[in-house]
Amino acid sequence: MRSLLFKRRLRALQQRSDDPDIQILQAELDSRERQLHESHLLIDQLRAELEEKGGEAEALRRIGEATGSAIDLEEMLKVIADVAVQVTGTDSCQVYIYDSTHDELVLRAADPTAQNMVGKIRLKLGEGITGWVARERKHVAVIRKAYADHRFKYFSEIHEDEYESILSVPLVMKQQILGVINVRTRQPREYTKHQVRLLSGIASQVAGAIQQSERRKQLETTAVQLRTLSAVSEAITSNLYLEELLQLFVAVIAQTLGYKICTVMLVNEENQELIIKATQSESSDYRKKPNPKIGESIAGRAVAEGKVITVLDVKNERDYGFPDVAQKAGLCSMASVPLMVHNRVIGVLNCYTDKPHIFSKEEIAILRAMGTQAALAIEHAKLMVRAAVIQEMHHRVKNNLQQIASLVRLQSHYSQYKTVEEALNDTLKRILAIAAVHELLSRDDLDAVSVRKLAEQILTATKQSVVHPGKTVHSKVEGNDLMLPLAQATRVALVLNELIQNAIEHGFRSLDEGRIHVHIIEDEKEVRLVVINDGEPLPDHFDLAKTNTLGLRIVQDLVCGGLKGQFSLVNDNGIVATVVFPRDTNTTD
Repeated sequence: MRSLLFKRRLRALQQRSDDPDIQILQAELDSRERQLHESHLLIDQLRAELEEKGGEAEALRRIGEATGSAIDLEEMLKVIADVAVQVTGTDSCQVYIYDSTHDELVLRAADPTAQNMVGKIRLKLGEGITGWVARERKHVAVIRKAYADHRFKYFSEIHEDEYESILSVPLVMKQQILGVINVRTRQPREYTKHQVRLLSGIASQVAGAIQQSERRKQLETTAVQLRTLSAVSEAITSNLYLEELLQLFVAVIAQTLGYKICTVMLVNEENQELIIKATQSESSDYRKKPNPKIGESIAGRAVAEGKVITVLDVKNERDYGFPDVAQKAGLCSMASVPLMVHNRVIGVLNCYTDKPHIFSKEEIAILRAMGTQAALAIEHAKLMVRAAVIQEMHHRVKNNLQQIASLVRLQSHYSQYKTVEEALNDTLKRILAIAAVHELLSRDDLDAVSVRKLAEQILTATKQSVVHPGKTVHSKVEGNDLMLPLAQATRVALVLNELIQNAIEHGFRSLDEGRIHVHIIEDEKEVRLVVINDGEPLPDHFDLAKTNTLGLRIVQDLVCGGLKGQFSLVNDNGIVATVVFPRDTNTTD
């Protein structure tokens, strides 16, 4: 109303152009119009700022939704890159995440034009504009010709030369660098404080989401480790044989911790080497690789030093003895964990991955704990076997005494001894052959005896007691280190004793030098023992079925009756004695 009256008054006065008040009123009007214009400008400015704040809030809301709803970190970062491009009005976005293990930034998310390079581009701190931002923890805004900046590093794969401007902001949480987020434009562009603030807000939310993701990952890892410990404990307390227990042990660890191969190797004290006792590897090359010596290769060093040894890639490790096997089996990183009981290393747990993997302190700690449980389980299983052997020892000793009694009866029936001393010596040798079985059993891990060791021991003992001074008998044992249960091993020991003693006493009676070779041959169905000597040949028309020789009669009874096998003795480039019997003969003690 006042403005309208003022204008009417001004028109009335304008009719009197010579009135001095006209100029005053005109000036006042101009001043009020300027104030009004400035008010409109201020309103427009506030409206623009409000819209910017609203846009910033909307952008952060969308980022919050992205960080909250993404399935995993990779999916979340991909969504962040897409949203960042949209809300900043830029042409490209890349998100780099800091890998503290290798002290470098890794491209983990990008717009579609650079998607194929995700995980492949890596930068050290301080390298390129991105590395500089991460090291200094400060943002960088380059308006034009970003590729000419002295900090710039060129990657042709993501077409960086096509972009003029760049805004790079660090991802920081609690003074810790987590990564860098970059946006770019193909045309020169000056980034406002609002845009810098907006991208910094996005970076802050991303940093928080990354930290939460790491915490969640740690919790998941801990849960997996606890489940693994529980499963291992359950396996160890179950009533399983040692081989079954160890096989279940490696299968549980491989499955729950995601390893390519897990293997338990135990120490062979006599040979000072490691022998595979359980593995879930299906690679025949891996299973058949030579046994490493203690102190050699990675596993051998872990045993010798009594500490965990990790390797990033066994194929490139100088101390790893089988890089060709690792290549064929698809093996990469390795952790070798000694199995210890009372500060004594009894074996090693080897864990392999198919990709480069850094074994964390927590992961090594859990492997140590499981290794300790496995070592205790192994010792427990051995004690259980020993207890079972001791419980049955009286039964087996009784049976062995009965067997000796049967041999003595045969001696008395087929007696051709000139003196009592000769008869007692033969009996003593047979008793010692049975004793050799029990001596080897006391050394071995389980209720089984090595035929190779048994043959070597009987050869040595027989040569020492039977070969006369001035005569030389060369002996050799060839073949696999076959393990037999006690009942079979006792019969085999008596058979070998008779064949070796018979060869020395009769084959080399008139010779000063000779050779005896024992060959051990096995397949899935049967065992073949061949004793060859180059002494005097068998008589013409020799018939094993008609012989009355005590030693050969004992061999026939033991092979055909006890071992359920076959026995032959022929001339064939020497005297060849062959014993064949099934692997799974059901014998009674």
